[in-house]
This record gives sequence, C-alpha cells and structure tokens, in this order.
Amino acid sequence: MSRPPTVAVIGLGSMGLGMARSALKAGQQVRGFDVNPDMLERLSADGGIAAKNPADATNGADVAVVVVVNAAQTELVLFGDHGIVSAMRPGAVIISCATISPGEAKSFAARTEAAGLLYLDGPISGGSKKANSGDLTFMASGSPEAFEAARPALDAMAATVYELGDQPGIGSSFKIVNQLLAGVHIAAACEAITFAKSLNLDISRVFDVITKSAGNSWMFENRIPHVLEGDYTPHSAVSIFSKDLGIVSDIGRAQKFPLPITAAALQMFIMTEAAGMGRDDDSSVARLLAQITGQQLPGMPEKA
Repeated sequence: MSRPPTVAVIGLGSMGLGMARSALKAGQQVRGFDVNPDMLERLSADGGIAAKNPADATNGADVAVVVVVNAAQTELVLFGDHGIVSAMRPGAVIISCATISPGEAKSFAARTEAAGLLYLDGPISGGSKKANSGDLTFMASGSPEAFEAARPALDAMAATVYELGDQPGIGSSFKIVNQLLAGVHIAAACEAITFAKSLNLDISRVFDVITKSAGNSWMFENRIPHVLEGDYTPHSAVSIFSKDLGIVSDIGRAQKFPLPITAAALQMFIMTEAAGMGRDDDSSVARLLAQITGQQLPGMPEKA
C-alpha cells in the first residue's frame, strides 16, 4: 500500500484513544468516533479526525478497529443505525476488540463477511499504558486475508500479535481464558492487601515484599499501587469484570464445566458494582472489602 492506511477507531475510551494515538504515531491517517464529545476533542488535539458517527468514521477506511465494551455495543456499531458494515468499501477489514463470547464473534464474522468485508476476531490485553505506547497484545483469529489487511494497524498498536487460527471465535476463546485469570487475580490481590491491613501491617511494605516473592502476580503488581495511592481512576472498570467473568460463567454453565473460583471472584465484582463503584477502577474491590471489615485504606473517608 503506497499511501498511509486510513484507520478508523470506534470507541475512544481508555484503550481506544491510546490505540488511535499509536496509529497516528505510525504515520497513519486516523478517524475516530465516540459518544463522549470530550474524547473526540482529545483525538482532534492529537491530530486525528473526529467523526460524527461510526459510518462517517469508516467511510473509505482501510481498517476499522472497534474498541467498545461488549457484544451489544459491537453489534450496534457493526449493523445498527450508522453502522460501519454498510459504510466500508468491499475488502476492508474490521478488527473487533471487545471481550465477547466465541459464539458472538462467529456470528458477527459471518454477517460481516456476507457483506463483502473481512473480519478479524482480535481481543486485546495490556491496559491503557500499553495502548498509548503501541505495545498491546492481540489474541487474534481470522482468515489470512483479514490478517494481511489488518497488518498496518496491528503493527502500529501491538507489540505481540498471536495468530491463533483462521476461524473467528478462537481469539475470543483465548481472551476469555485470560479474563478468567485476570479477574481472579485482581480479586485475590485486593483481598490480600485488605487482609494485610487488618493485620496492622504497613501495606506499602507488604507490596514491596510480595512483589519480590512467590505470591506476586502481574495484577497484584499492577493494581495494588492504585490502592496504595487511593486513586481509583478507571484504567479498567469494575463493571468490565462483572461482564467478562459473567461470560466465563455462562460458558461454563452451558458446558457443564464447574468454575468455583471464577464464581467467587464474579460475586466480588458484582458486590463492588452494587456498592456504587461500577465505573471506578477494578481495584475498588479492595475498598469494598475495607468497608465491610472496617479497615481504612488510603483515599477512603476518615471514620467518624
């Protein structure tokens, strides 16, 4: 492709805006859409083009990257009013990044391909910092043609692209396994640090020790600093894991596969969401446990 590719990013949240910025840094032409006008302004300030709806963003685009929250939003972006499937040129590729069930990925792919477009089942991992630096991991599956068409965007946004098969749904299956572990690890990390507080330990010192010990996990090392700083700005919201572990649970129930640890973690996220923290950072599970047990974590109101 002699000219820089045109990449449309639909969904400019904590992940999507970073991905758009990474494409801009790679010299690609970037259009974007989000329902939040503030995110459109931020894209424009970074050199991208703010669109008025998804179809406007993807009209003539080579690649559309859909970075919304769930399957319902993905379906709306693809096939709803101002949907991108009816706006894109034949042969263009859609990369679907939301965590959805494998069955939904297969269905969306079939409908997209019937309209003459390519579909890459491409869920992502890495968080907002890696989205901004172009270092995400893609767990992707789709036809060789879809991978080839998506390559410029993938190269700009990812440090690692796993090509997991030629059928959509495989990538989403891998992501679901990842989310099972990620959700359980976050819940366990939050439980551990709040338990440490109940033992009257210096939790900053606990963090230092555990991150050099066998009990460490990527999520403990990544999320517990949010607790120590009392900063629950949502890099990844509680509601995301209520959704994702719910998908894991639904699949397990359908397959008659027991998932007892997933179930316990799911209830922790649901309780945290029910307590009004659904849009806060997922490390807010620690705040919920602190509230239940009367512990005082950084950033929490002083007890009367």
